[in-house]
Amino acid sequence: MSPPASATRRFVILISGRGSNMRSLVEACAAEGWPAEIAAVIANKADAAGLAWAAERGIPTAVVPHKAYPTRDAFDVALAECIDTFAPDYVLLAGFMRVLTPAFVTRYTGRLVNIHPSLLPAFPGLHTHAQALAIGVQAHGCTVHFVTPVLDHGPIIAQGVVPVLVGDTADDLAERVLGVEHRVYPAVCRWLAEGRVQLADRLVHVEGDAPRLFFAESPHG
Repeated sequence: MSPPASATRRFVILISGRGSNMRSLVEACAAEGWPAEIAAVIANKADAAGLAWAAERGIPTAVVPHKAYPTRDAFDVALAECIDTFAPDYVLLAGFMRVLTPAFVTRYTGRLVNIHPSLLPAFPGLHTHAQALAIGVQAHGCTVHFVTPVLDHGPIIAQGVVPVLVGDTADDLAERVLGVEHRVYPAVCRWLAEGRVQLADRLVHVEGDAPRLFFAESPHG
């Protein structure tokens, strides 16, 4: 399932903070000439630093403050209404720190994409880097996936892998993973913009057999 074919895909990006992944998407879209438009950046916090960055580049921005709504359902309804004013083909979660309700997710089935800082299905939820270190995995990374009502378990589009090094802290690992996130998410969104991503029976196919696994080089070679 995917949006109808169109000359230019419209992306709405949701953030909660500085929006480093949002920045990587905006910059790659412009530098690589995707057939896409960043239609808006929306945050659930008025002080999200990424809003100012987007506004400075002429991208429409909006705030839907989650604390202004009595329930998660009420917030998600308001958020969806805001999103729909920008008529997106895809809604991209980029550090959006809210668990979305099943009704919201269902509304955007096949059009809601997230990046998660682990190699799903390992380590869903929060504190993924600490979880990885606690178990002693030798590889960690990130996953770009379609969102489903089951948290962090949607169909996988692409993944990025980084080594776990002796002496790593959670912060060390987070920084290394972020580097590969900034490669994987733009690649996936370019595929989306080009209409190359197909979702059927919970499996993703990318036309052209593009590599869907990205590796970060070890600092030790």
